[in-house]
Amino acid sequence: MSTRRPRAFYGWWVVLTAALGLFLSTATIIVFSFGIFAKAMAGEFHSGRASVSLAFTLHNLTSAAAVPFAGRLVDRFGARRVLIPFTAILGLTLASALVLSGKLWQLYAFFLALGIVSGGAGVMAFTDVISQWFDRHRGLALSVMMLGMGTGAIVMPSIAQELVSRFGWRLAYSIFGFAILLIPLPVIAVFLKENPASMGQLPDGANEVQARMPVIMDKIGLSFREARHTSTFWLMVCALFLITASVHACFIHFPSILTDRGSTAQAAAFVSSLFGVGLFLGRVGCGYLLDRFFAPRVAGLLFAGVAMGIAMLLAGRAIWLAFIAAVLVGLGIGAEVDLIAYMTSRYFGLRSFGEIFGWIWAVFGVSGGLGAYLMGLGFDLTGSYTVPLAGFLFAALAAMILMMRLGPYRYNVRPAGERARVEMAT
Repeated sequence: MSTRRPRAFYGWWVVLTAALGLFLSTATIIVFSFGIFAKAMAGEFHSGRASVSLAFTLHNLTSAAAVPFAGRLVDRFGARRVLIPFTAILGLTLASALVLSGKLWQLYAFFLALGIVSGGAGVMAFTDVISQWFDRHRGLALSVMMLGMGTGAIVMPSIAQELVSRFGWRLAYSIFGFAILLIPLPVIAVFLKENPASMGQLPDGANEVQARMPVIMDKIGLSFREARHTSTFWLMVCALFLITASVHACFIHFPSILTDRGSTAQAAAFVSSLFGVGLFLGRVGCGYLLDRFFAPRVAGLLFAGVAMGIAMLLAGRAIWLAFIAAVLVGLGIGAEVDLIAYMTSRYFGLRSFGEIFGWIWAVFGVSGGLGAYLMGLGFDLTGSYTVPLAGFLFAALAAMILMMRLGPYRYNVRPAGERARVEMAT
């Protein structure tokens, strides 16, 4: 039997396919571009911005509730069988914006449907596939995949602004829907393969065994029931809850913090763009570091950076401090998803990766919204951002301490020879 090494490892094509899927997703079209649509919708529905913003809140809450259920579907049927129909439904749902009337309840129903669909057409299912394809280079692969979402977060708001100004918000959403049906959906259907065995390969492109030998990496791991009875699960959840609330609170309120201190709107906008710089660096750098260093130490370093950024906002009013703080907090935002996916696979394995990741992702979604609300509430109660900033500084430090208490991986990177022996034995 031939053991000739393949010309190229197909896993990187899977990564690029996942990146394209996340480039045109609910995260980039609904979440990052919502501000572009909100003003147009408020004007048409003759309602306050709070009423329109409720649609976004409904989407986020529904999405957080739907991700664990979608994770169970991925664990049972495979990510490909979930991604293809859910991506198709996502495109059709966005396209249906053309038939919405001027009634506010229909807008709410539209965003509720998008929240439900996003559970199976978003980052959770893609990270499951990437984790099947990569072991030694899993961190880097996840980072490259998330660059698709990062790029979309930069590009989509500008595209949305152009479409809304030219055609209105309904047709703009419909155009995005048809774009999903015509671009990522067929690419996912053709190029997204469930695992390396389907292409006669092993994770990371190893070639020690024949293509017909079974790959059992996806069978190894804890069930969600087993995972939630471990202290590791709750340490991770608590740490991620605290840091996510902190970074989203700062991100949402950063322009207001600066303008309250006398900065111009242009300076505040520039600082917001520096979040994007930090996010981009966090996307790429975090994965590189995860493949080389112990993940809790990487997380602790990044969380310490977030705490330092918040401390800079508390310490002084100099604009250059705000510039540094924006990059440091942006690094934390950019690294969150990579950390969740990587540590879930290392501590709990791939057996129930979708469901476990889904529940942690639900916490991620809820805590981000809660952090932004608490920052605003703190300002309303005290007339200043000083008290809530101090609270989130302690939250970031607590997250760093909790993360550093995590023990060694339960499912460490396997040497290539060991992976081959395990698979041959089965």
